[in-house]
Amino acid sequence: MKASKIMADNTQNLNDQEIVRREKLSKYQSLGVDPYGSRYDVTHHADELHSMCKDKTQEQVENMNLHVSVAGRIMSLRKMGKASFMTLQDVSGNIQGYISLDGVGEDTYSLFKLADIGDIVGIKGHLMLTQTGEPTVKVDDYTFLTKCLHPLPEKFHGLTDIEERTRRRYLDLIMNPEAKSVALKRPAIIRSIQRFLDGRGFEEVETSVLSPILGGANARPFITHHNALDKDYYLRIATELYLKRLIVGGLEKVYEIGRLFRNEGMDAFHNPEFTTIEIYQAYSDLDGMHELVESLIKKVNLDINGVEQIEYQGTTLDFSKTFKWVKMNDLIKEKTGIDFEQVTDLDKAHELAKEFNIAIDPKKDTVGYIMNEFFEELCQKELVQPTFVYCYPIETSPLTKKSKDPRFVERFELFICGKEIANAYSELNDPIDQRERLKAQAEAKAKGDEEANEMDNDFVEALEYGMPPTGGVGIGIDRLVMLLLNQPTIREVILFPTLKPVSD
Repeated sequence: MKASKIMADNTQNLNDQEIVRREKLSKYQSLGVDPYGSRYDVTHHADELHSMCKDKTQEQVENMNLHVSVAGRIMSLRKMGKASFMTLQDVSGNIQGYISLDGVGEDTYSLFKLADIGDIVGIKGHLMLTQTGEPTVKVDDYTFLTKCLHPLPEKFHGLTDIEERTRRRYLDLIMNPEAKSVALKRPAIIRSIQRFLDGRGFEEVETSVLSPILGGANARPFITHHNALDKDYYLRIATELYLKRLIVGGLEKVYEIGRLFRNEGMDAFHNPEFTTIEIYQAYSDLDGMHELVESLIKKVNLDINGVEQIEYQGTTLDFSKTFKWVKMNDLIKEKTGIDFEQVTDLDKAHELAKEFNIAIDPKKDTVGYIMNEFFEELCQKELVQPTFVYCYPIETSPLTKKSKDPRFVERFELFICGKEIANAYSELNDPIDQRERLKAQAEAKAKGDEEANEMDNDFVEALEYGMPPTGGVGIGIDRLVMLLLNQPTIREVILFPTLKPVSD
């Protein structure tokens, strides 16, 4: 874009610094320099240069005679008469540059003196150590690459509000090294998960985001419209039903890492779009998923943090021990004295709920749902160290195999610091039982339960062809990243979370 056109834009809302920065655009062009330049070949990054200089003397670094080319954003400037220092930030960190009139000549040094903090430049030169031992590029070639038209926020008084940081994530990544670290470590966590599962013979697959049927979880969906088919579709709330079809088809070990969409509230642990991994293993069961999940989380933590004890928001979590394994009913009994395995009468369940101030959802008014409410209200928040809670009421788990007591199912959830991290089943593979349970879900939906599953006849037909006994588990990637990187909210680990619109 021509400088004249930029300057012709409305500048009434610009501050003095922004006006000065825009005026420099024409100065660059008068010098024959494109203020929004082209390709620049980089040979090294900042962290490499620091590593090369570690534990070396000035003489040893000089004897390396290493000529480097680095590029990045100027984060600090010390302009002096005939010699100056700058700090460049690239994806790996910061590196200092030393530029002098004698080193680059009058024309290039004058070009450098036009630079502002925030501009992006490339420098070439020899690696050296300063008198204070700072790795530094002694510049013999300077290239201006991109003009920054706004002053960067002050380092200590700039972007501090989490909503403002996530709304302008690009500035957060520039100014906040921790934000950049999280952004880079999140994919490292995902790759660690993939390596673990690939090493156990699992295959990574992809299934459709658009679904004609609401199923696989209890959640409110987002709805979109397919114009060519003139039909509404749901954005998937789970990957489960398609992955089970693959097990029917003979793929014995599969997993999918992908986005899910649930049209629900937002808080520190919930975002309307989020990432999970779902894993299915033929000829396995809940016990198999128990071992797999515990082994996976311990291995990924070691890959990322290198230690078995980590801190999460002031709490020390110990991954060196075997994770606790406990029945939901036993936790409720320990907390309240109530044995829900003996409660079969709905009126009695109502009486107990009233005694303990447990709210009852009229659309989920059964003994099993009330039992689940007791757990969530009174027990869940106390599960700080890793804890598997198993044996859930059948009403809460329409896709799960029954326990010996048919009121309960073979399901566990893993809780850490009071939050669900994983959810696993011995998968229901009886098509007749599955059809009846989905019918019950469809009836609940017709009565107003917006989170209930719909009838999926194609899925039931797939089961009728035979699905082997199977264990399955879903793990919340965002919550796992929060946990392993000690982040307090889901907004810190999703690069561009859903935010409330800025008011006009």
